[in-house]
Amino acid sequence: MFDSPIEVCRSGLLGIALAAGTVPAVALDDPDNAPAAADSKWSLVQSGGVRPGLRFANAGTLAQADAASTSTSPLSREFGDRSSYVIPGFEILGFDFLVNRYNNAFSGTDDYHVTAESISNNLHGPWVTDNDPFSVNQFAHPYQGSMYHGFARSAGLGYWEASAYTFLGSALWEIAGETTPPSVNDQVASGIAGSFFGEPLFRMASLVLENGESTWWRELFAAAISPPVAFNRLAFGDRFTPVFSSHGASYYSRLQVGFSRTVQGTELAESDFKKNAAIVDFAMQYGLPGKPGYEYTRPFDYFTFDVTGTTANAFDAIGTRGLLVGKSYGQGNESYRGVWGLYGSYDYVAPQTFRISTTALSLGTTAQWWLSQTVALQASAMGGVGYGAVGSLHATADNDYHYGTAPQAVLLMRMIFDDKAAIDVNARDFFVRGITRANDNIARADVSLTWRLYKQHAVSMKYIWTRRDTSVPVTGSTAQTVATLGLFYTYVGREGFSAVEWR
Repeated sequence: MFDSPIEVCRSGLLGIALAAGTVPAVALDDPDNAPAAADSKWSLVQSGGVRPGLRFANAGTLAQADAASTSTSPLSREFGDRSSYVIPGFEILGFDFLVNRYNNAFSGTDDYHVTAESISNNLHGPWVTDNDPFSVNQFAHPYQGSMYHGFARSAGLGYWEASAYTFLGSALWEIAGETTPPSVNDQVASGIAGSFFGEPLFRMASLVLENGESTWWRELFAAAISPPVAFNRLAFGDRFTPVFSSHGASYYSRLQVGFSRTVQGTELAESDFKKNAAIVDFAMQYGLPGKPGYEYTRPFDYFTFDVTGTTANAFDAIGTRGLLVGKSYGQGNESYRGVWGLYGSYDYVAPQTFRISTTALSLGTTAQWWLSQTVALQASAMGGVGYGAVGSLHATADNDYHYGTAPQAVLLMRMIFDDKAAIDVNARDFFVRGITRANDNIARADVSLTWRLYKQHAVSMKYIWTRRDTSVPVTGSTAQTVATLGLFYTYVGREGFSAVEWR
């Protein structure tokens, strides 16, 4: 895997914040080809106009905006004839080869000196659970898997087809990319979390390209978000130039830049702990319920994505949740609408004292309620089980962590007050039952208030609380808690606070 994953990936992930936070989704759909949407193939879309300004839901303006976003065009169609099963296969082979050669040259170990004998041993030997550095196993491997996924998706394949390529690409790396025995935990991180991570990146890159004419800066932003998208557009020209359609999905995006201070302590030495930190945070919710005519026919037609970078600890948190299979409800109801089903998720949480990462499947629901004419509540609730790793961040060795099954629950809520303010409350709880009988319960909650100042410019205050309770049969129980309070400049997307009006 990447020898220095933070350096390799930082520019790509932070590019998400620069790109997707400023671009609204406008898609032109062809109703004659609606049945073809279910196969999750490409859509050729015509560049459309930008939805005006920061707006809140009201019948007049939303009706005009929805009409603009769902109008038809002769250029708008679904297609699968230009997709390729061969090209992404060779791209994944080439990508694995280049990563292997890079690591063989610069890692300082013999783990990448692959031979026919090492490949044969891995093919016939047992799969194990390895303990490579946490950031490699739990962040770099999912990002590597997202590259596999992006190659297949940007070659015109559907989500499930691309997921198969991701899984096989990960297995190829485990057998022929390293000399060490193939790892079950790496296969989960690359082969499954890679798809849960890669699909939001692919869709956000597509959003950047979907709205407006192709320009160098749009291409550059899309490349920062999902490099495989840019590679296929550049390498194969017109064949993969068409842009994947969002089908006019309603979404909420925001970029925050600010500072935070630790307000609840830790036992760490001052040299290992930074009380003050600069933070860049990006979040998106895509496919919000309530948009007339919007259907959840494709995996990840609803998803959330968030990433937080900090000077205290590089990546503080990364999370994706996407609806794999679901069904909408509440049609015809003037107060609420929603969708429920099976969600796939990938989480990476690393405050300054401990860290956890999980890949999971959950049952849940996402909905929006109009509580009054000017107040709306958006919420998601999910519960499921996954496979995760947890450990201390400042341990004596970077491989001081353990794996286990990870039951978990998530609650996300946003209360929207006209076009003036929004309150976000997010809570996550993970229970990791270790193979060695060490049990960890990690809870993370954040509350933020965002107040709009002018157009898309706002200010936010956020409180984040994270706690780890560890129980080990021999040594007993320990607890670690970190809480921060931050002040941020916030730039909201052109959809504003994104309360969806359907009346």
